[in-house]
Amino acid sequence: MLAIIAPGQGAQTPGMLAPWIEDAESKALLIEWSDAIGLDLLHLGVHADADEIKDTANAQPLIVAAGLLSGRALNLSGKFSFVAGHSVGEITAAAFAGVLTPLDAMKLVRARGVEMAKAASLTPAGMSAVLGGDREVVLKAIADAGLVAANDNGGGQIVAAGDLAALATLAPEGARVRALAVAGAFHTSYMQPAVEPVRALAATMQINKPTVGVISNKDGAVITSGREVLDRIVNQIANPVRWDLCMETLAAQGVTGVIEVAPAGTLVGLIKRAVPAIEQSALKSPAEIESASVFAATHGGK
Repeated sequence: MLAIIAPGQGAQTPGMLAPWIEDAESKALLIEWSDAIGLDLLHLGVHADADEIKDTANAQPLIVAAGLLSGRALNLSGKFSFVAGHSVGEITAAAFAGVLTPLDAMKLVRARGVEMAKAASLTPAGMSAVLGGDREVVLKAIADAGLVAANDNGGGQIVAAGDLAALATLAPEGARVRALAVAGAFHTSYMQPAVEPVRALAATMQINKPTVGVISNKDGAVITSGREVLDRIVNQIANPVRWDLCMETLAAQGVTGVIEVAPAGTLVGLIKRAVPAIEQSALKSPAEIESASVFAATHGGK
C-alpha cells in the first residue's frame, strides 16, 4: 500500500524549482500560480538565494509549489491510498487528496505564509531541535522551561518553541539542542494572530471529499471529511505537529511504501529511523521519476 507525503518549511533550497519547470506545461502552471497569488515563484524557485527563500512568506508557497509540480510530474492518480504532510506540507497533501484544487492550495499557502510572518514579527520567539535523549525527560525539560513541543517528529527528534531566552537555556539531559533558523515560534500560541485571517480565506474555498485517507498532524487520525481536513490545517498553524503519530498511523494502516514529493528528503529520513519497515522513495528531481514510478507500481493500488 502506497502513501504520498509532503515536507514542510526548512526543506527549501536555492534553485529547487529549476528542473521541474523544464517541462513547458509545468512552467506555465507556475506562472499562472504566481500571477494568482502575487508572488514571483519563478524568481524564488530558480534565481533567489537562501536568505530570500528562508523568509516565511516566500518559503511556504515555494515548498507547496515544488510538491505540486513534482506530484504532477509523477502522475500517480489512483495508485496511492493515503496522504500526509508535515506542517505546511498538509496543504500539498490536501491538494493530492482532491480536497483543494492546486490553485486554491497556492492561494491558501500564500495567505498562511504572509500571516505567519506577520505573527512572528509581533513578539521575538524561536525554535530549537532537540535531538536524542529520553523522550519523557526531553518533554519535561521543555515544559519546565515554559516552552512548547511544537513538532514531535519521532525518531528522537522534538522541536521546542517559544521564548528566546528560555530556548537558550534548554539543555535536557542526554540530548543535543540546535537552534533553528526560523523567524518565530510556529505551531504555538505565538501564531494565534495568523489563524483567523487564514480561516476566513479557507471558508470561501470549494472543498471536496478526499479521494484518499488524509492523515492529520493533530493526532495522526485518518480524516475523510474535506471540511475537517481544512479546519485542521488552519488550526495547526497555532498547534503542535505530531508527525510521530502520523508515522504510527502509516504503519497501522498497512502502508508498505511512501514517496516524499519535492523538496524531498526530510520525511523519508524520519520514517527510516522510526518505522524502517516502511520503504521510502524521495522524489528530489525529475531524474527520480522513473525509479519512483517503479516504486509506486510495487507498493501502489488502493
